[in-house]
This record gives sequence, C-alpha cells and structure tokens, in this order.
Amino acid sequence: MPEPVSYSGIMKTFQTFAELSGLVGQEVVVSDWVTITQEQVNQFAQATGDDQWIHVDVERAKAGPFGGTIAHGFLTLSLIPAFFLSSLNIAEKRMGVNYGLNKVRFPAPVPVGSRLRARMKLLSSEPIDQGCVQMSWQVSIAREGLAKPVCVAESLARYYP
Repeated sequence: MPEPVSYSGIMKTFQTFAELSGLVGQEVVVSDWVTITQEQVNQFAQATGDDQWIHVDVERAKAGPFGGTIAHGFLTLSLIPAFFLSSLNIAEKRMGVNYGLNKVRFPAPVPVGSRLRARMKLLSSEPIDQGCVQMSWQVSIAREGLAKPVCVAESLARYYP
C-alpha cells in the first residue's frame, strides 16, 4: 500500500461562503508540491484499465518520445480534489461535492518523478438552493521547472452549509 500523499503547504481558511465569494476574479490558493511516483501511475493504470506502455513500461518508455514513463492526463486531473483539500478550508462548509469540469486541457506531459502544484483562481460564485453555493475555479497545475502548465481545467464545486 502506498504512503498517503502528504502536504506541508499553508491552508487558507475562510469563515463563510460570502467571504470567499468576495474574491471572484482572484487567485485564492496555491497548493504545496506533490511528487508523482511510478507506483501511483501503475495503480491508476490498474484502476482505469489504461495500461499503455508510456505509463507503465519503464524500460520501453526510456526509448519513447518522453524519455521515460509519464503520468496519465486523467491522473493529473484527479489530483484536483487533493489540491483543494490540502490548501482551502471554508469553516461554514459541512460538505462539498464535485459538480463537474469545463475546458480541460493537458498542454504538457508529466514525467514520473515530477513535482506538481496547483494554482486556483475563483471564477464565479453563485448561490443555489438551501444556502448552498456553486463555485467555478480555474485550476492550473504546474510542473516544477516548466513554464507552461501540465493541466488547466475549470472545476465546478458545490458547497453545503
């Protein structure tokens, strides 16, 4: 069993949805760095059935287009909840749910061993029924040492008091 992902970044806490909603249009949080391991990639391949050699065959991938194995784009995308959980807390929130994604792109590969972090910009915040709020976030996942992001997505979340 792999070690759980640990974060040492600074958690930002907001007391209310309204307090956070006041930051629409701004970058709100930046997560700590997370290292992508071959074990994570192998487990993701097993869970999804995507065992293409560029992800799981270390020897063959050395001669491939990326010089080694790379993480699945969807593995990178699947880190978004962990990035949020490690860096953002809303005291008023009883629970949050993933409501979907818009405009997902993978502009660059993620070689195994890369360190990633996410920058989260609040795009919108709209009240919905029963005191709930739907927020749209631009999430840009960066690879250490690379100027362009490895994943950019608009993430929709619903928060419940």
